[in-house]
Amino acid sequence: MATQKRHSKVEVATKLAQANDLAGQGKPQSEIARTLGVSVMTLHRWRKAPPGPQPVHEADEPDWTRSGDDRITELQLENSRLRRLVTDLLLEKIKLEEAAQRTKAFGMTRRRRASR
Repeated sequence: MATQKRHSKVEVATKLAQANDLAGQGKPQSEIARTLGVSVMTLHRWRKAPPGPQPVHEADEPDWTRSGDDRITELQLENSRLRRLVTDLLLEKIKLEEAAQRTKAFGMTRRRRASR
């Protein structure tokens, strides 16, 4: 049985930052996980987990130093990353469904032959 490695919060934060950089380059989730040495599910679990303690800001006001165009380009980039993520997950789902259908069809023909 393989031993499980616990990553420290610093390691998780570092690997998530690397994952975000790789996602920005257009890498698929499976390749990102392989590069980081973790499973795709671990990567998703880390992203889903609430962030650790954040530094306290003096004021919770929005950053007015950014222009609207910068924010729009940032949102467009995030949108494209999310679209790639959804596409990757849909492709994985389709592959699994096809494999399940083939397994089910193979099992049915095998049972039919055995019953004759």
